[in-house]
Amino acid sequence: MLADDAILIGAAEGRPQHLLLALANRHGLVAGATGTGKTVTLQRLAEGFSQAGVPVFVADVKGDLAGIAMPGSAQAKAHEALVARAAEIGLEGFGYAGNPVLLWDLHGEQGHPIRTTVSEMGPLLLARLLGLNETQEGVLAIAFRLADEEGLLLLNLEDLQALLAHVGEHAAALTTRYGNVTKASVGAIQRQLLQLEAQGGDLFFGEPALAISDLLAVDEAGKGLISVLAADRLMTSPKLYATFLLWLLSELFEELPEVGDLAKPKLVFFFDEAHLLFDDAPEALLDTIEQVVRLIRSKGVGIYFVTQNSADIPEKVAAQLGNRIQHALRAFTPKEQKALKAAADSFRANPALDVVNALPALKVGEALVSTLDAEGAPTPVERTLIAPPGSRLGPLEARERALLVSSSPLAGKYDEAVDRESAGEILTARAAAAAEAASRVKAEADAAKQDARAARERRANPSFQDEMVRQVGKAVKRQVVNRIAGSLVRGLLGGLFRGR
Repeated sequence: MLADDAILIGAAEGRPQHLLLALANRHGLVAGATGTGKTVTLQRLAEGFSQAGVPVFVADVKGDLAGIAMPGSAQAKAHEALVARAAEIGLEGFGYAGNPVLLWDLHGEQGHPIRTTVSEMGPLLLARLLGLNETQEGVLAIAFRLADEEGLLLLNLEDLQALLAHVGEHAAALTTRYGNVTKASVGAIQRQLLQLEAQGGDLFFGEPALAISDLLAVDEAGKGLISVLAADRLMTSPKLYATFLLWLLSELFEELPEVGDLAKPKLVFFFDEAHLLFDDAPEALLDTIEQVVRLIRSKGVGIYFVTQNSADIPEKVAAQLGNRIQHALRAFTPKEQKALKAAADSFRANPALDVVNALPALKVGEALVSTLDAEGAPTPVERTLIAPPGSRLGPLEARERALLVSSSPLAGKYDEAVDRESAGEILTARAAAAAEAASRVKAEADAAKQDARAARERRANPSFQDEMVRQVGKAVKRQVVNRIAGSLVRGLLGGLFRGR
């Protein structure tokens, strides 16, 4: 399966086709229509990288890629076909074997939870995730700026909601300070956050946040760990899926040091359903993606986009993809025929191969392959039979998944969410203190107003004053009469007792 410095992809008329490890960080593309063998090719590549000691991150979109953790079986339906393909390729010593795997799940149900903080996501990616317009994105950026200046930690969606409520209450002052902030824009962002929360996005934001170093690990045998993200449920929230993977790329780019050219990558990242990253993406975001793809290879990271049509990848990004594996394309409509011609033109020509006619005629498990040679130049395209993987072609059983999670080296590290004091608690405490102070000031003001009103009434109403005088007079008169009566009684009693 593996030379010392390369991964065997397959064979073209008996000639082995390899992917050089030293040039695997020049990125790549795996494309082809549904059912043409992309997932098996992806599994083959991931196995090869792992056995070479290169960690891998891959999204399991259909739920059947996690079987890479388990060895294949001679009882499997595809056994005879796999053995026959290995013999046709000339793959000596083909056998079944599993791979070291870490299971991840944003929902925390099929693997270790993956979390990041709102602050780490940043306003640009969050605006993309929420589908904000330019004005709303500006208000979100102001909110993040305010949080930085006031030292407010933004860990989860509750923190962001509290911050936005604070921004809405002080919109006038913030407009003077930063630019236009309207309550309508704040309300629109809050509504989008509620929708994200309803889709389970709140599970993604919080602590403990994912440590990038956990994705760069090897096992005790020196094999790279394959991180498999359960993305079958995540695909119902395609923006969350795409934004998460883009965030992960950005974190890798920011945290990893420059390493230049290495003998093999530090990490290989497979981005399945890659079109979701680019659909409806604004120009500024496309520029950011292109920059990350262009520069991250110097950090030792290779990115492989997996998609149905190579035309899904913008030209600026596609120009960075040196290693290409193209499975069959169907071309029934004029648009599909144009896409097929564009895919054919993306390869270095091979005089012995008519690429345009070969593309729709490829069998399942066949692909047109062009990789970078030792000089960094694309090799002529070859019609290649992809080598079979040694791991299971299919999903994990529930008990197998549970066992892998419980025995994982990361067991217990990310399971329980941590909610430390952050923007939500601080702003809530501030609001409560401000409300209490306002209530106290209002009570004092009401008492002062009542005293002032009574004073005005006394000055403005003489009858009220006369009545007060009469009441005071009556009270004095009662006191005088009571004193005289008391003196008479004491005198009378005193006389009687003295006589006695």
